[in-house]
Amino acid sequence: MKKLIILFIGVSLTACTSKTIPKKPVDLIPKDTMVLLLTDLFIAKSAAIEKNLDNQKNLNYIPLVYNKYKIDSTRFNTSNRYYTTVFEEYEIIYLEVKEKLEKINATMQPASKDKNSSVKKNN
Repeated sequence: MKKLIILFIGVSLTACTSKTIPKKPVDLIPKDTMVLLLTDLFIAKSAAIEKNLDNQKNLNYIPLVYNKYKIDSTRFNTSNRYYTTVFEEYEIIYLEVKEKLEKINATMQPASKDKNSSVKKNN
């Protein structure tokens, strides 16, 4: 009985993994472009909740990102789906995106976290 259960689990795992990896799309977005694209998409998503210069909020900036890279949502979704099935490549892409976002965030932070740190207090 134990051998039967192990055999069943082995067959199930083998059957699941062989059909979940799609073929590489013909119009696959290259990794370096995917890093830049995902970085801009994260920024666009986070910018949607902020007010813009016209005092508008909840705007969808994603089409602007697609236009910048001259792609459509279908091509992005196809490429993203492929990369998610190739975990090692997707992990590398996301680590690069994280690094880029951290650099951008560091440039946006004020030089001093405590604005009053340079002001001397008179006692």
